[in-house]
Amino acid sequence: MEGHQVLTTALFLGVVALTVGITIWASRNSSGAADHYAGGRGFSGFQNGLAIGGDYMSAASFLGISGAIALSGYDGFLYSIGFLVAWLVALLLVAEVLRNSGRYTMADQLAYRMRQKPVRMAAATSTVVVSIFYLLAQMVGAGALVALLLGVSSDGLKNLTIFFVGALMIFYVTVGGMKGTTWVQIVKAVLLMAGSALIVVLVLAKFGFNLSELLGTASQNSGKGAAFLEPGLKYGVSTTSKIDFISLGIALVLGTAGLPHILIRFYTTPTSRDARKSVLWAIGLIGVFYLFTLILGFGAAALLDEDAYAEVAASGGNLASPLLAEAVGGGSGSTGGAVLLAVIAAVAFATILAVVAGLTLTSSVSVAHDLYNSVFKNGQASEAEEIRVSRIAAGVIGLIAIVLAIPAQKLNIAFLVALAFAVAASANLPAIIYNMFWRRFNTRGALWSIYGGLVSSVGLVIFSPIVSGKGIDAATGKNLSLLPASVDISWFPLENPGIVSIPLGFLLGYLGTITSKEPSAEERYTELEVRALTGAGAEQASTH
Repeated sequence: MEGHQVLTTALFLGVVALTVGITIWASRNSSGAADHYAGGRGFSGFQNGLAIGGDYMSAASFLGISGAIALSGYDGFLYSIGFLVAWLVALLLVAEVLRNSGRYTMADQLAYRMRQKPVRMAAATSTVVVSIFYLLAQMVGAGALVALLLGVSSDGLKNLTIFFVGALMIFYVTVGGMKGTTWVQIVKAVLLMAGSALIVVLVLAKFGFNLSELLGTASQNSGKGAAFLEPGLKYGVSTTSKIDFISLGIALVLGTAGLPHILIRFYTTPTSRDARKSVLWAIGLIGVFYLFTLILGFGAAALLDEDAYAEVAASGGNLASPLLAEAVGGGSGSTGGAVLLAVIAAVAFATILAVVAGLTLTSSVSVAHDLYNSVFKNGQASEAEEIRVSRIAAGVIGLIAIVLAIPAQKLNIAFLVALAFAVAASANLPAIIYNMFWRRFNTRGALWSIYGGLVSSVGLVIFSPIVSGKGIDAATGKNLSLLPASVDISWFPLENPGIVSIPLGFLLGYLGTITSKEPSAEERYTELEVRALTGAGAEQASTH
């Protein structure tokens, strides 16, 4: 295996060198806040569509969803459907109006017609929390990948990998800004689509391109029979699991339109038309990719032997795609298997690096632009000061993500991302929708919806079976929750809080607005409406 590990290491280093080179190149072509925050608004609809796809097709999609399908069959594919349908909400409700009415962050759009400081503080807090949830998933994926490639199960090495990924993402953001991060995401999207397409073709070739035969073999090898291809294997076990599925579906469909690292991408295009076009490109790209996850997941169930399938289960499903690549290349120990495993793992690693960079950039920009400049400096900070604070914030957020990711390594990363979607849909989406479409909406309504959605979603996760109370897996002997098995603080029965926290976020936004005596800024709303529909004066949208 020495030669194979040399190949793997070389490919890994090649991917890292490529992304580092892009970042350094971009840094030489960047100057000022517009370049650092929005890539100089110079990316075309197609380029930004690729970058959005790169941002969205995270390790959760490539590793987590294929793993969920490999383990749960039809119920696992529901993640793909939810993630894809969510883009229609983003396209129809958010993309164009946000691009027209904001400048750098989600808070610009909210603060335009409300009191600056409290709204920006709330929006920045929500942005950082959602981003850290999402970052956890990417870090967990990185640890699982490197452990597989180097053939080790050492927790110390996995933790070291997580630290390495964190250090790299801090480098991308502090050096390359949005321009460097966007180009890394474009390159990564191309690599991911090409790598996935290669494995999909090889899998289908094994079954003579007969999808029915692939599905039949998968259901047989999974040990679950016909139930593997039918609804209910994971979410039809009890009434609680059925409600959990509804909660997951709501979070997935509504979450995308509230994800800060997706929203910030709409500001990188020169016009609102390009913003719309970029979403259409992204939908096409992502739609094809999620069809690929169907083949990857069922292919893993059909082609992996008993030991490899057990390894997939032990990883929470996160290793299905890499092990499938090894299997279609010739199996464990073969040169072809080693080459494909190394290629797919390198692509997955590039995926992780690109997404964590985008997330960290979004959080750090919000801290610098919304908190430091607008709240603490009353809008008087220079661009150079803002960018410096953004870079410091990137380092701090990166360290927080590293520390939190280490205990979360046993959870499925698609599931972890679903939690981020629930928090985004609960805290951010109600405020964005109300602000754009409800004339009476005011500062108290915004604060109640953001903080209420944030506290309720995160609080329900803390008291859910995810954190404690699941006990020990009889098959693997591993603790299924984050806290030690002896600790049980779970009183909320669902694993995804969306069904409670998302309606609560909307309700609190409504109640906060109608109970406030603050006069409605009718004139400001009219200006925002014109700006949202036409894009006139969008550059000044963040000034009050």
